[in-house]
Amino acid sequence: MAGKRPSPSHPSGAALLGDIGGTHARFAVLANGRISKVTTLEVADYSGPYPAMEAFLGRHAAGRKIDQACLAIAGWIEGGRATLTNGNWTLDTAEMCRSFKFKSATLVNDFEAISWSLPHLRPADLHYLGGPKKFPERAPMAAMGPGTGLGVGYVIPEGKSWRAVASEGGHATLAAGTDREAEVIAWLRERHGHVSGERALSGDGLINLYEAIAALDGRDVPPLSAAEIADAALSRRNPTAKAALEMFCAFLGVVAGNLALIVGARGGVYVSGGIVPRFPDFVAKSQFRRRFEGKGRLSHYLEVIPAAVILHPNPAMVGLAALLGPARQRHLARSTLI
Repeated sequence: MAGKRPSPSHPSGAALLGDIGGTHARFAVLANGRISKVTTLEVADYSGPYPAMEAFLGRHAAGRKIDQACLAIAGWIEGGRATLTNGNWTLDTAEMCRSFKFKSATLVNDFEAISWSLPHLRPADLHYLGGPKKFPERAPMAAMGPGTGLGVGYVIPEGKSWRAVASEGGHATLAAGTDREAEVIAWLRERHGHVSGERALSGDGLINLYEAIAALDGRDVPPLSAAEIADAALSRRNPTAKAALEMFCAFLGVVAGNLALIVGARGGVYVSGGIVPRFPDFVAKSQFRRRFEGKGRLSHYLEVIPAAVILHPNPAMVGLAALLGPARQRHLARSTLI
């Protein structure tokens, strides 16, 4: 989905904001230009999105009139309807309006929402990974984020406003930059057929890298979750885990650099999601920046493009609030909402 979206018909009323991924569903209320405390629910604990929304509204918005909803979802939206890419929840704007008596409901891709947030983030919300330490004001910017999947989006200036664009770039084919990476991709291809960026740059992707490296090295390693692999790598307890996280960061640089070239993201590439913000220092010291800039004849083009990890805990909420209207965009530009 893309476009300069119109403000809703009832911008003065309270709005339900939601950021729904394959693992977590986050909700808040936007009222009087401010976002309430964000509540995180486990997707696995609910049979669908509407019971989760009911639970949130019952606990945190009882007695308050909510006349609109603006929800980000980790999936593709068509005709006001979307299903999680990595899950079975389905949302429909017409059904939401009937069920909750909303006057309007809007669905956007989760990385479209994060893209909307980029013009409103501040230096304190970022951990820089190289390039100029300046947040450009009027240049295309791209967002990407490994989590349950690999989200991609970007935002471009349009007059005095912005146009955000969602993407399925996480499913683009992953390219190797070294012989070792080629061996890992070949190992993954035998098991999955097509090897996308998401096969390496996601929670399951980190597990894929760990298992591939162990198999190629002939090592018998214990099965670990993505969080356990990251912890073992950071503590240097497990050399296979460390090699997997290093390759993860290298691939992250490759894909981020590709994204900068494809989008013309002279305003920077910003990494969000549920994984990378846990270890930004490790990424900064890794091969990320070298691989980001390592594009042969176009290396000079990338040298002046900033890259950063988004440290703000809920950038999608900032983006959704910005999406609701110009007045709120001005408020976001000068205030910390969360």
